[in-house]
Amino acid sequence: MMRKGPNNLITDVAGLLVGNAEDHRLKSGVSVVLCEQPATAAVQVLGGAPGTRETDLLAPENTVQTVDALVLSGGSAFGLDAASGVQAALREMGRGFAVGPHRIPIVPAAILFDLVNGGDKNWGRFSPYRDLGYDAVRAAGTTFLTGTAGAGTGALTATFKGGLGSASTVLANGITIGALVAVNALGSATIGGTRHFWAAPFELDGEFGGLGYPVPMPQDAALPRLKFREEQAAAANTTIAVIATDAVLSKAEAKRLAIAAHDGFSRALWPSHTPLDGDLIFALATGASGKAPLLEDFIDLGAAAASTMARAIARGVHDAVAADNDTKPSWSQ
Repeated sequence: MMRKGPNNLITDVAGLLVGNAEDHRLKSGVSVVLCEQPATAAVQVLGGAPGTRETDLLAPENTVQTVDALVLSGGSAFGLDAASGVQAALREMGRGFAVGPHRIPIVPAAILFDLVNGGDKNWGRFSPYRDLGYDAVRAAGTTFLTGTAGAGTGALTATFKGGLGSASTVLANGITIGALVAVNALGSATIGGTRHFWAAPFELDGEFGGLGYPVPMPQDAALPRLKFREEQAAAANTTIAVIATDAVLSKAEAKRLAIAAHDGFSRALWPSHTPLDGDLIFALATGASGKAPLLEDFIDLGAAAASTMARAIARGVHDAVAADNDTKPSWSQ
């Protein structure tokens, strides 16, 4: 049996904190997953239009084994500046990979495109994302806002506003898994023209409205709904996420966890992994449980990664709220 963690957030995974910073005039923001101790990490990219920083070091064959934080940011390529702000905050804390007398905070990052969402992007010479990254670290804690917050502040899907979602699952063996996701998909998290979520089979305790599947299934359910079919903004997409566990994993096993979690994208977004999405999932293993899963346990862990990610995606859309100059309605409207 699987159940939600106490807060139904990624921070139910021991050893993790999350901080958000956003600018609602800008309609954009940054979310940071802060590792209280360096954590094993990996990444899997399945979208055709990713924007990233420091992802090569996450390959299992490369030297650095752990990271200090992960960054999800709006702002397209400008948002990669957020990692510099996170590094600055961590350096002040004395965190980082030791090289002689120096410490270098290891902060991989990924971005989504939210430049054409109705926000004021006239920021002048330098983007605000470095400062937002710094502020997000300073705001980090075990609880945080979802929906129109952090990296999900300006997110959109084909049908409704996107947002920042999170969920957690405790497995029967006591291992906890959690997801954090900024939902900005080219496609839709809801079925056809309805408010029913594709992730409905995985919902726990009505966490995203409790509507289940529509009965009967609408005739247009299988028709892909796309955010921008004929506009230059067709590339204005990407869903970026973190899947995390307190299990003891190697980098290779963390990579396998990230791969499994992408099934959650496929279960919750239609379509997903398109050439115009930069769909990416980071994986983190804090090892705080002290439990190293056996092969048969890893099957359950992978299934939980997918279902938890699907729930987090639906929650991100469900929790978004209306704001001035929105180009899409919120799910709750």
